Amino acid sequence: MKNNISGVGAALVTPFDPKGAVDFKALEALVERVIQGGIDYLVVLGTTAETATLTEAEKKEVIACITQVNARRVPMVIGIGGNNTAAVEAQIRAFDFSAFEALLSVTPYYNKPSQEGMYRHYLAVAEASPVPVILYNVPGRTGVNLQPQTVLRLASATDRIIAIKEASGNLSQAAYILRDRPEGFRVISGDDNLTLPMVALGGDGVISVAANAFPRMFCRMVHAAQQGRTAEAASLHLRMMETVDALFAEGNPTGVKAALAHYGLMGNYLRLPLVPASEALSRRLADLISQYELE
Repeated sequence: MKNNISGVGAALVTPFDPKGAVDFKALEALVERVIQGGIDYLVVLGTTAETATLTEAEKKEVIACITQVNARRVPMVIGIGGNNTAAVEAQIRAFDFSAFEALLSVTPYYNKPSQEGMYRHYLAVAEASPVPVILYNVPGRTGVNLQPQTVLRLASATDRIIAIKEASGNLSQAAYILRDRPEGFRVISGDDNLTLPMVALGGDGVISVAANAFPRMFCRMVHAAQQGRTAEAASLHLRMMETVDALFAEGNPTGVKAALAHYGLMGNYLRLPLVPASEALSRRLADLISQYELE
C-alpha cells in the first residue's frame, strides 16, 4: 500500500469555547498555522484532540472543518481505535476515508490483551481498513506494551500495516524495530523529545503535540535531522526540550492548550475529566516560550 507518511505530523488539539462547544474558528486558525509552519501531515481525532469527549456529530464537524481548511495541501491521518475489536471494525467500515491517507489505531486499552490478542486485533483492523494502518503504541495511556517482536510480526504479516507510532518512551525498544523492520515500514516517534535520537537511528519523523504550539521551530528541527544537518537539529532540540517537557507536566493536551492560549490562538478550555493547566505551569510555559523565542 502507498505510504506518504514521513516527517512531522501534527496531532491536532480540539479548541473549545467558554461554554464547552467546539471553537471552529480557532480550529481553522490552528490548521492554517501548522500547515504554514511546515508540517508534513495532519493527524485528526487522535488522543490529543480529546476525542473521547466528542460526540459523533462533533467528530464529523471537526473532520469537515479540518478537511475544508487543509484543502488537500498535506496528507491527513484519522484516529480510530478502541478495546472492542468488533466495534472498531464496524466503525472503520462505516467511515468515509475519502479525505484520508491512513488510519492511526491505538492498542486496545484497559482490558490488557496479550501480545497474541493485539496481533489478532490489528490484523482485523487492517482487514477492515481501506487505507493503510499505523500502529500506535502508548503504554502510559493504555496499560499494555506492543512488543517489538509483535510489531515486526504484524509488519511482515500484511502490507496493509505500514508504520508504528512508537510512544513507549523506550528508545531501545524503537531501535530493535528499526533494526529488523521490513523494507518500507515506517517507525514514527510518539514522544516529541525522543524524535531527534529516533531520526538519527533511522526513524521516519514524529506525530507531534509540540508542533501545535511552535510548528516552525519543531519542523525545522525534524527536517534538519532528516536531511543530515545534525548540528542544526541538535541546537534546535536543546532550545525546545525544556518547554516540550513542560507541555506534558500535567498531562496532554493540558500543557499544549495552555501554550496555545499564551499565543492567543484559542481559549484554555478542556472537557472533563481534564482540567486546564495550573497557574504555575501556565506561567512556566509562558516564561520558557519567551526565553527561548519559540514559534
